[in-house]
Amino acid sequence: MKYIIKLLVISSLVFSFNSFAKDPIYTGYFSSEAVSGYDTVAYFTQSKAVKGLKKFTYEYQGEDWYFSNSQHLALFKQAPEKYAPQYGGYCAFAVAKNDTASSDPTQWTIEDGKLYLNYNADIKQQWLADKLNFIQKADQNWPHVLN
Repeated sequence: MKYIIKLLVISSLVFSFNSFAKDPIYTGYFSSEAVSGYDTVAYFTQSKAVKGLKKFTYEYQGEDWYFSNSQHLALFKQAPEKYAPQYGGYCAFAVAKNDTASSDPTQWTIEDGKLYLNYNADIKQQWLADKLNFIQKADQNWPHVLN
């Protein structure tokens, strides 16, 4: 009887872990910082990755978004969908491959007014080689890839 109970408990844990969907905004484990605390507006206004400051924080879609100044915070509040990265900040290349992966906020691209992040510099180069095709594939996979 003990064996059956243990087997049932272990089985339920295995199946319940596999059924968890990923969060729609990538923050990494044990964090609530979207884009690893980088200022998403800065990509558009300064054309570079800029670390945000805790005093300019805004909660959006259940996660904390950081900004480098009050103007960027105000712009994000007005139109968060304009400045938030595509695919919740997951690696755009991974989403195109029907998977998810973390992203490095220093490996970014703006295409057609949208922010895309990649896992690392090597993956970014692969993504850039055929980005329009990868964007089309990722758009088809998003948000189903989270399940």
